[in-house]
Amino acid sequence: SSNMEDDVSLKFHQQLLLISENLVTEDVAALKFLCTDLLHIRKLEGVKSALDIFKLLMTQEYLNAEDTFLLAELLYRIKCHSLLKKLGYTKEKVQEHLHEKGRVSPYRQMLYDLSENITNEMLKKIIFLLQNHLPKQWITLSALDLLILLEKQGLLTKDNVQILEDICVIVSPDLRETIECYKKAKGTWECCLHYVLLKCTKGGVYCSLVSRKGLQWMEFFISTQAGDFCPHHQLRFQSLAAESCLLHADENPNAKPFYTFFFSFPQNMESYKMDGPHRGFCLIINNVNFNSSQRKGSCKDAEKLERVFTWLGLDVRTYTDLTSGDIRNLMETWQHLQDHKDRNCFVCCILSHGESGAIYGTDEKVVLIRTLMSHFTAKQCPQLAAKPKLFFIQACQGNKIQCPVYVETDVQTPDLSSMEKRSSLFESIPEDADFLLSMATVDGYVSFRHIEEGTWYIQALCSKLQLLVPRGEDILSILTEVNQDVAKRNTPSGTKKQMPQPSYTLTRKVIFPIPTAPPPS
Repeated sequence: SSNMEDDVSLKFHQQLLLISENLVTEDVAALKFLCTDLLHIRKLEGVKSALDIFKLLMTQEYLNAEDTFLLAELLYRIKCHSLLKKLGYTKEKVQEHLHEKGRVSPYRQMLYDLSENITNEMLKKIIFLLQNHLPKQWITLSALDLLILLEKQGLLTKDNVQILEDICVIVSPDLRETIECYKKAKGTWECCLHYVLLKCTKGGVYCSLVSRKGLQWMEFFISTQAGDFCPHHQLRFQSLAAESCLLHADENPNAKPFYTFFFSFPQNMESYKMDGPHRGFCLIINNVNFNSSQRKGSCKDAEKLERVFTWLGLDVRTYTDLTSGDIRNLMETWQHLQDHKDRNCFVCCILSHGESGAIYGTDEKVVLIRTLMSHFTAKQCPQLAAKPKLFFIQACQGNKIQCPVYVETDVQTPDLSSMEKRSSLFESIPEDADFLLSMATVDGYVSFRHIEEGTWYIQALCSKLQLLVPRGEDILSILTEVNQDVAKRNTPSGTKKQMPQPSYTLTRKVIFPIPTAPPPS
C-alpha cells in the first residue's frame, strides 16, 4: 500500500513538472494573479516559477494527487487547454464542473479578462489617466501589475470597481461591458437564476432556465409533452425556477426570501430552426495584404470572429488573402457542398477593402456582394433553402473620409478600369428570401479600423453577440445594439463617425441557441 501511494505521488509530481515546463513567464504571472484570493500575498511575491505556485497550493491543501481540479481550472482560465490532458481533463469537462467546483472568484476572473483585452496602446492611455494615483518611480510592466497596484492602494476592490469603469468609458467601451457583466452578476442576492425563456413548439413547451454564477453561465432544459401554453405549465415552471434558486441558497445565506422572474412568452413571429446537431458553417475571408496597402488590425477581427462563432456552435473556416478570382471560386465551392442539408444556417464574414456594393480581392479587383450572395439562393443552393444565410461585411462602401494617424479606413482606390458596374447596398441582396446582409457602414461612406484593436464594427459585433445571445436576443435586435455601439464611437480627432447598416429578407427570427460554455474572453 505504501509503495502504491509512493507511485501515485511520484506520478502526480511528474505531471506538475511537465506542466510547469510548458508554462512561460506570462503564464506564471497570470497564475499568480488568479491565486491572489487563495494564497497569502507575501508568499506569492516570492514566486519565481509555476512549481512555486504548485507547492503553495499543495501546502494550503488546494491541490493534491486525488483532487487536481483547481489546477485544471487555472489552466483553463489562462487558456492553456492543451495541458489539461496531462491532468486527465478536457476543456469541456472543466466547463461542466466549474459552477460547482470553481474556486477563482468572479471578481478575480473579471480583472484577468480585462487585462487580457488591454492592448499596449490602451495601457499607455490608462497609465496617463491614472498618473496621479501611481508612484512616481513606478515602472509599468503589464496590465496585471497595474491592477495589483490599484488593489494594494485600496482603489480597487470586489465591491468597488468604479475607478475601472471611469477609465474604460474613456479608453474602450468594450472593456466596460466586462465590468457591467460582473456587476450585474454580483447582485444583492445571489440566486442562481437570472431569467427564464419559454418557447412553445408543436410537441410541447420548451423551457430554458438561464442562470449564472459569477461570470459562469449554466443552463437547464425542461420539456413537456403538453400542447398549448396554459396556466398549469406556468405555475410548474415557476415552481421549477424557485427550486433552482433554493438549490443555490447556500451561496448567499442572507438572500431575501423572494425571487423575481422574467418570462419571455411565445411571440407571433416564428424562429428559424437552430437547434439541430450541426449549426452550420461559418466562412471568414480575411484580406490583409494588398498590392499597395496592408489592412493592419484585421487579424484581430478574424481571431475574434473565429472564437465567437465557434462558441455559437458553427464550424469555422478561415481563408486569408484571396484574390477576386479566389473569392468567386470559394463561393462556388461552398455553394455545391452537400453537407449544408444537415445544417441550420450559413454564415459568411468578409474583411477587406471595398466600394459601393462590392468588396476587393487582394489583386485590387472588385467582386459584387450581390454576386457572392447569389450563390446561396434557394435555386442555386437548395440545401440551404428556407435556412438563414447571414453575411457580415467589414469594408468601406465609399471613400469620402480621410484616415487619421491611428485609425485607418477600409477603402481601396483601384484602377477604375478594373471596376465592375456599381450597385447600391439595397441592390446587393438577392431577391430570394432568408438573407441577412450586415454592412459595417452605409453606402458611400468609409468604415474605421484601429491598426491594433481591429475594426469598430467587428469588435462591436462580437462583443454584442457574446453579451446578448445568452439573453435570447434575435440577430436583428443584436445588430441594432451594434449600430448603437458603433455610432457612439469617435476617431481620435472626434470629428468622424460611422453607422453600420443591416438589410435583410429574413422571414423569421434568427435566435442562436444559448451556448453551454461561457463566452470567449
